[in-house]
Amino acid sequence: MSYHRQRSSIPVLATILAVLLLLAGCSNTGSDTASSNASDASDAAASAKSITMSWPRDIGTMNPHTYNPSQLFAQSMIYEPLVSYEKDGKLAPGLAQSWKISDDGKVYTFNLRQNVKFSDGSDFNAEIVKKNFDAVMKHKDTHSWLGIVSVIDKTEVVDDHTFRLTLTKSYYPVLQDLSVVRPFRFLGAAGFPDNGDTSEGVKKSVGTGPWMLSDYKQDEYAVFKRNPNYWGKAPAIDQVTVKIIPDAETRVAAFEKGELDLIYGEGVISLDAFTQLQANDEYVTKLSDPVGTRSLLLNSSNPKLADVRVRMALHEGFNKQAMVQGITSGLEQPADSVLSKNYPYTNIDLKPIPYNVQQSMTLLDEAGWKLPAGGTVREKDGQPLEFDMIFDKTDPIQKAMAETIQAEWSALGVKVNLTGLELTVQIKRLKANDFDLYFWYNYGAPYDPHSFINVVASPGFGISETLSAIPTKKQLDEQVRQALSSTDETKRQELYRSILTTLQEQSAIIPISYIKKTAVYQKKITNFEFPASRDDNPFAGIQVTAP
Repeated sequence: MSYHRQRSSIPVLATILAVLLLLAGCSNTGSDTASSNASDASDAAASAKSITMSWPRDIGTMNPHTYNPSQLFAQSMIYEPLVSYEKDGKLAPGLAQSWKISDDGKVYTFNLRQNVKFSDGSDFNAEIVKKNFDAVMKHKDTHSWLGIVSVIDKTEVVDDHTFRLTLTKSYYPVLQDLSVVRPFRFLGAAGFPDNGDTSEGVKKSVGTGPWMLSDYKQDEYAVFKRNPNYWGKAPAIDQVTVKIIPDAETRVAAFEKGELDLIYGEGVISLDAFTQLQANDEYVTKLSDPVGTRSLLLNSSNPKLADVRVRMALHEGFNKQAMVQGITSGLEQPADSVLSKNYPYTNIDLKPIPYNVQQSMTLLDEAGWKLPAGGTVREKDGQPLEFDMIFDKTDPIQKAMAETIQAEWSALGVKVNLTGLELTVQIKRLKANDFDLYFWYNYGAPYDPHSFINVVASPGFGISETLSAIPTKKQLDEQVRQALSSTDETKRQELYRSILTTLQEQSAIIPISYIKKTAVYQKKITNFEFPASRDDNPFAGIQVTAP
C-alpha cells in the first residue's frame, strides 16, 4: 500500500468510525443492559452452585495436626486420610488404595493412590506421608488419646507409592484410628513451617481434599472453593461459605431471612427451634441416627465426689427421662449406658441406674452429708456439699440441662454453681483436671469404643483423672490395655463387658442422652446426607437446584 493511498483512506475511515460511534451511542443503554444481564446471569449461575451455612465459632487455623480452635468439619474438607470410614462402619480406600497387615498384626504396608496432587499442584507420595506422620509423632503426648500413637515404632518410605508402618505391639483398631479427622491427615510440603514442627503452626492449608480455603476473616466468615486438582469425584457445588454466628437464636433468624442455606451440626440450634422449623413446609429438616452420648463427668479426684455413694446419689437424683424429653422435645433418647449399643463390643445388657430421689437422700445421709436444721445445703465436717458445673456457653442444650440439674439437686440439698465458658477454655479445664462437674461426649464413629476406653486409661485428657478415685482403677487400666492389644475376639468382648460394667457401677460418668445431629436447609438443597463419620463434613453429595 502506497503512502498516497493510506492518506486518501483516512477521511473514509473517519466517516465510517463516526457512523459506528453514533450507532453505538444510540444503542449504548441497550448494550450496557445486555452486559449487565450477562454479568447478573453469571453471578446467578455461580450462586446457584454455592451454599452458605453457619457455625458457632471460628474455623481456626486449619492445622491438620492440632486440635481446637480448628473445627473438625472444616479440617475434613481440606485434608484426607489413608483410610476412609464409610456407612455401617465399612473401612474403604482413601489416599491408600489398598493395604496389607502382617500375621502378627504389627506391620501395615499401604499402597498409595497414584496421580494424587495437593491443592497447590504438588505431588502426594510416600515421602509426604512420612513427613506428616513424623510431625505428629514428634508430639506423642498431645495425641496419646488416640491409641495408635502409643504403639507406632517406625515409619518407612518403601518407594514413591508405598508406605510402611511398624508397631511395637499388636493394636487392633489401627485402620479405624487412621480414618479419623485428626491428627493423621496430610499437609502438603508448602504448608509446613521451615523447622517442620506443625505444632507451632502451618504456613498455609494445603491438602488433597475436595475443598480449599479461598477467603477468610477471623470470627466472621470462611469461604471454601472446589480444589481444581482434586483426584476424586468433584463436589456438585462450587463454593461453601461459612458464616460465624455464635448465638443460636441469631443463627435461626438469619436462616429464616434467607441469609443461610444450611444449619448443620450438634447443638447448633435449640431443639425447640428445630421442631418449629420442622413444622414449616418452606424448609427441610433432618435428624441423624445417634452419634454419641451426652454425659456428665463427676470428678472423683474431688474429695466430695470420691465417695461412690455421693456419685450414685447424684446419678439417681435427677429425672433424666423428663429432662431429656423436655429439653430436646423428644428428639434425643435418654441414655442408660455411657456407650450406645450400636458400636462393636457394646451390645451388652447393663443394669440402668433409676431415678430415685428417696434413695439419693438416703445415700447422702449414709455418706455423712446432713441437712442442718433450717438449712438448704447439706454439710459435713463444716463443709457445704457444693460443686461447680461448667458448660459450653454456645450450646443451648447444655445450658438448659445444667439449669435443670442445678434445680433438681438443690432439692436434695446439693448446691451447684453454673459457669458458661468458651469451648476452648472448657477443654483446657478438662485436661487440667480443673473442674467438679463437666458435660462430656464420647467420640462416636469411627473412634469408639476403642478410643473411649483408651482415654479411660490414659492420663492427660481428663477422663482417667475423673476416674482416679475408683478403687479398681489399676485393674480397669490393665483391662483396657489387654482389650486394645488382644487378637482374641472372645476375650476382647469379655474385657469390654467388664470395663463398661465397672463404669456403670461407679457413676463417675453419668450418661444423659444419645445425641443426634440436626440439619435444617432451604429447599434449593438436595441430596443432603449425614456423613458416616461423626466429625466429617456433609458437603460431598449436596446439590443445589435453581430457585
